[in-house]
Amino acid sequence: MTWQKLRYPPARRGDVVDDHHGTKVADPYRWLEDTDAEETRRWIAAQNELTESWLAEVELRDALRARLTELMDHPRAGAPWRRGDRWFQMRNTGLQNQDVLWTMPAADAEGEVLLDPNLLSVDGTIALTAQSVTEDGSLLAYATSEAGSDWLTWQVRDTETGQEVGETVRWGKFSGAAWAPDRSGYWYARYDEPDAEDAFEGVNLDHKLFFHRVGTPQHDDELVYARPDQPEWGFNPEISDDGRFLVITVWHGTQPNNRLYVIDLDQDPGTVVELLDAGDAGYVFAGSDGSVLYVRTDLDAPSGRVIAIDVEHPRREQWREVVAEADETLERVRLIGGRLLGVYLRHAAHRLRWFRLDGKPDGEIPLPGLGTVEAVTGRGHDPACCFTFSTFTEPTAVFRHDAESRATAVLHRVAIGLDPDALTTEQRFVVSAGERVPVFIVRRSDVTADGERPVWLHGYGGFQIPLTPAFNTEWLAWLERGGVLAVANLRGGGEYGRRWHDAGRLGNKQQVFDDAVAVAEWLIEQGWTRPGRIGIHGRSNGGLLAGACLTQRPDLFGAAVPEVGVLDMLRFHKFTIGWGWSSDYGTADEPEQFAWLWAYSPLHRIAEGTAYPPTLITTGDHDDRVVPAHSFKFAAALQAAQAGDAPVLIRIETDAGHGAGKPTDKLVAERADVVTFLVRTLGLESSQ
Repeated sequence: MTWQKLRYPPARRGDVVDDHHGTKVADPYRWLEDTDAEETRRWIAAQNELTESWLAEVELRDALRARLTELMDHPRAGAPWRRGDRWFQMRNTGLQNQDVLWTMPAADAEGEVLLDPNLLSVDGTIALTAQSVTEDGSLLAYATSEAGSDWLTWQVRDTETGQEVGETVRWGKFSGAAWAPDRSGYWYARYDEPDAEDAFEGVNLDHKLFFHRVGTPQHDDELVYARPDQPEWGFNPEISDDGRFLVITVWHGTQPNNRLYVIDLDQDPGTVVELLDAGDAGYVFAGSDGSVLYVRTDLDAPSGRVIAIDVEHPRREQWREVVAEADETLERVRLIGGRLLGVYLRHAAHRLRWFRLDGKPDGEIPLPGLGTVEAVTGRGHDPACCFTFSTFTEPTAVFRHDAESRATAVLHRVAIGLDPDALTTEQRFVVSAGERVPVFIVRRSDVTADGERPVWLHGYGGFQIPLTPAFNTEWLAWLERGGVLAVANLRGGGEYGRRWHDAGRLGNKQQVFDDAVAVAEWLIEQGWTRPGRIGIHGRSNGGLLAGACLTQRPDLFGAAVPEVGVLDMLRFHKFTIGWGWSSDYGTADEPEQFAWLWAYSPLHRIAEGTAYPPTLITTGDHDDRVVPAHSFKFAAALQAAQAGDAPVLIRIETDAGHGAGKPTDKLVAERADVVTFLVRTLGLESSQ
């Protein structure tokens, strides 16, 4: 491709230099960390103007936006859940900016709207982020967030009248709510109110667990548990189905190890029992039966197993293994209808398996192909469960499975006009440093390996999060035009449990990028494409992946799209919850870990005089998870260093955050621009 060299908005180079254990590191664009400064706002406006003018030149842009709108315009629904005699479900008619909460008399009934967040703001930027319903279904605690922020504001609504009850509770974050069995109030966790100037960038420390009594002001909330000696610990409350136990998950950033504490509300409601306090493994509460808690753990089982712990006899030697570790990864488990339902990963695709409480296998729920079980609902005494399932080529469907009859019924499924034979999904394995790395190859059925195919290579590779087959309208628009999609299951993710995660974190993080490069080279070797026709893409930690691949192998890729990426690996821990990612990355505060980070940090591996491929960076100006300074500084540095003519662009969404809760109209516009960029830079315009 030939490009007309762009004139980039000027970015002042400051003289900030940091000393990291004797290594002097310049940070000339430090001033861009102040998102609200007048100079930064002028820079944002100029960058957006440049990016808009470049994208506007692409003739297919309007057609792609129209196609994404069309693909999005179909009814969507989540898995329904029951409390008392009421059912609840999140729905969207298609183009509503935010999903709407409905209540129904039965799982398959039409019902009525209980809460429509689209009515809470003119521009659709207030999202319903979390909800919790009392056991009898009469009261709803719900949390909203604004402009994509992680901050939560809690309110209570009467499910019969639809009227608000009690006071607003603010400054929640990274926590759900759990109702007391008597409906008097709910447990939730929050941080102290920040100073106004630090709300979106200040470090989040000293999480606290509170009880809010409905009808009283927030300043009267009861402090239930806090650990001033452990300011990085966080808390998430959950009530057992029988209302006996408040189970508190104690987390430490993104550490794979956590703790489980309990309050026995029947025996000693004022005492927090530090049940699992060693912090030696991951522990996830799955349900209870009397005094016995069922817990999914990777203790002595990297792929996961289920153990039973009697709270009245909690010593480790008295634990009972219920479901042993298997070859496949036990990702999640839930106690439903007196049995355990395990969500397993087999080569990055889901399976559902039943077990009796004595551990005996009790059958499997058939799933229609290689896909993703996104949500499972059901409780210990429910005779049935509901779950959602999607694939690369079929949107999310909702199913209900009867635990006794073993019958599965469809509650919601839509046809979007696709020929089921028009697209093909294959799974292949690429050898990288002696390990088989799975990769899904999705294409139009008539597309063949002709050596020239534009390929969209997507990856993540971090935080023990697996990439599984999922329906994505932007990918579909790409596939329809003849592009190939490659989704790589890189080390660092959770596809094969703890071992796969450990192989791609801390001192092993470079292996994630090497895996992605190996997949790209394999695509070339197999005759699908050639250098210059592969676009590397990822979001958040995947944005780090794209940035690292771009700076390490600019010769291999024809485009790079790092979205809301972690790109400054020396300062990520100094903002909001960034310190919590040190379990995957380490921090520059430690000499050995600084060496790891310095070696691959995308911002610091930019080399002047290098011809970089076309790059589109995306972020939101209210992203308080991966603060936009990462993207701002990376864009300014890459534009200054670019020796070639290929464009280096940044798209900055205003009044938007990390991605969750983004209004549909903003989402369609953003995703259409990403597809437009890749269509133009990889030559898909001429590759039908």
